[in-house]
Amino acid sequence: MSAKKIIVAIDSFKGCLTSVEANQAAAQGVLARMPEAQVVQVPVSDGGEGWLESWGQVHDSGQNQATCPRDSEIVEVNVKDPLMRPIVAQYLVKGDTAVIEIAKASGLTLLKPEERDPMVATSYGTGQLIVDAVRKGCKHIIVGLGGSATSDCGIGMLEAIDHAKLIIDNDVRFTIATDVTNPLCSENGAAFVFAPQKGATPEMVEALDARAKRFAEASTEHLGRDCQNMPGAGAAGGMGYAFLQYLHAECRSGIDLLLDTIHFDDLLQDANLVITGEGSADRQTLMGKLPFGILQRAQKHGIPVMLIAGRLADEQQLLDAGFSRLACINPPGLPLEIAMQPETAKENIRKTVRI
Repeated sequence: MSAKKIIVAIDSFKGCLTSVEANQAAAQGVLARMPEAQVVQVPVSDGGEGWLESWGQVHDSGQNQATCPRDSEIVEVNVKDPLMRPIVAQYLVKGDTAVIEIAKASGLTLLKPEERDPMVATSYGTGQLIVDAVRKGCKHIIVGLGGSATSDCGIGMLEAIDHAKLIIDNDVRFTIATDVTNPLCSENGAAFVFAPQKGATPEMVEALDARAKRFAEASTEHLGRDCQNMPGAGAAGGMGYAFLQYLHAECRSGIDLLLDTIHFDDLLQDANLVITGEGSADRQTLMGKLPFGILQRAQKHGIPVMLIAGRLADEQQLLDAGFSRLACINPPGLPLEIAMQPETAKENIRKTVRI
């Protein structure tokens, strides 16, 4: 009988583990019980944290080699952070394609909690990354929209492109990756839904939404087209809108775009099990979140999917959706501050997946 092939594709545990770290811990747990198993680690992201890492290698622990070629490089650029302070941010280049994670230049994690202010935070640094990529000859810019500190409708990004006097030709195309379908304005828009977690008070939310409406009206009058209600326009504090309205971007589901690019369905062909997971799993997992995207792919091939999480709720709904097994990595009563320690989380993942 041939060795089992197990695919590990776990989302980041926000504030605790990256996708790569969670995958490695799970692979170690599997191999501790089944040394002969072939464990394929697939770093994943839906466009937010870990987006760049996800476009790197797919690691095969069974054969100790990569199943995807090493044809990418990380480019470092001096840019401005959300408060216009100088930092170094990275993007990835594969051939004539650039992969940008906006959180690297315009992310919430770049600010201390007391510094969060979406009234002033700018996406200027993301624009600088785009300028560098286009000037280096990249023809396809793939942008992961997630984890932003901004609610500026992408105005800062557009200003950076304008200040660089960069003319983006029609032969440069943009794809934005997000599972956010919110419009730009109103109660379901960028300000009302996302700005509070970036430090906005109720008064700020009203002001940000009004600012977004004025920008959209002026943009429509200037360009003769209106993208404010397109799915994804409200992503990343309205940066999605700027991409759609001004750069004619195509909007794709982040997880579907990634899985298509790494030929995930091919990896599934002879797999016996998929292990996926996230920090907190509940009924919202079934609303387009990353583990559900993994589940849908695996179901087409009849492959069982195990779901692990730091917090687990709505178990019956998750099982009814098709997950074959659910497991909370944390033992009952474990204090949150201990559970969130990276080494604790890694060890708990290793113990959980020793199947």
